[in-house]
Amino acid sequence: MTQKIIIDTDPGQDDAVAILLALASPEIELLGITAVAGNVPLSLTELNARKILELAERSDIPVLAGCDAPMGRKLVTAEHVHGKSGLDGIELPEPSTPLHPGHGVDFIIETLRREPEGSVTLVPIGPLTNIATAFRKAPDIVSRVKQVVLMGGAYFEVGNITPAAEFNIYVDPEAASLVFGSGVPLVVLPLDATHQALTSRDWVQAMADLPNRCGPAVASWTDFFERYDREKYGSAGAPLHDPCTIAWLLRPDLFSGREINVEIETSGEFTLGMTVADWWRVSGRPANALFIRDLDRDGLFALLSERIARLP
Repeated sequence: MTQKIIIDTDPGQDDAVAILLALASPEIELLGITAVAGNVPLSLTELNARKILELAERSDIPVLAGCDAPMGRKLVTAEHVHGKSGLDGIELPEPSTPLHPGHGVDFIIETLRREPEGSVTLVPIGPLTNIATAFRKAPDIVSRVKQVVLMGGAYFEVGNITPAAEFNIYVDPEAASLVFGSGVPLVVLPLDATHQALTSRDWVQAMADLPNRCGPAVASWTDFFERYDREKYGSAGAPLHDPCTIAWLLRPDLFSGREINVEIETSGEFTLGMTVADWWRVSGRPANALFIRDLDRDGLFALLSERIARLP
């Protein structure tokens, strides 16, 4: 059956690959993209989302601008990772398709109210500001969400923006706390899993050799993205974090984890934004998330290769 989803994003090279994977998959119906401030400011994330859709010849999918700042904090961005545009690598033309009218938060609310209850999955691959704002503004929609499948957090791997925190959660920990405490079914793809999704030079070259536009774009983005991760982690490739969310929707058999309690640290001096994951179930708090720890790296990249080859 086709899965209806909304992608909430702050593109981001790996966000772009996640969007392309969704577009290339007939099992997924992408209802819209809501942009949020995160890797770069909102004016760039909504622009990048439109560029990605035009690259894939899917300008029929609406892109809406959402929140331009966290719920109660100053925005922290990641140009040091993603470049000044947020999507450095291949130069994409300015999109001809305009931004869809309205606010991204309202689009989430209206879509969940319009579609049958339990039929829409939210896929946030940036800070959770838009999702949390929608839940706070319209509490009735929480029970209408099929599930939230997000990239964020860490446990064994700990942080990538601070020693304790992963970037998406750190940017807006109050939003993350609201979503994790909402009671919505949650699937969490943390750094523990996504750091296993490492590119290889052979895979990047295979993308570059594809006779379409999207494959070489993925190769260019990955080449740029890899520079930072190779220097920081000493790894042979770069982790494609965000595509893991779409891959989980398509092939959950490629992943393993467990249902645990996850709380968000919102006031720690050294641990702000930490996902306190009760992996060993010692707290006695009820489980609120399926926390993914491992993935089949070869299976994931085989899926990515097969699907990206389908695109224009």
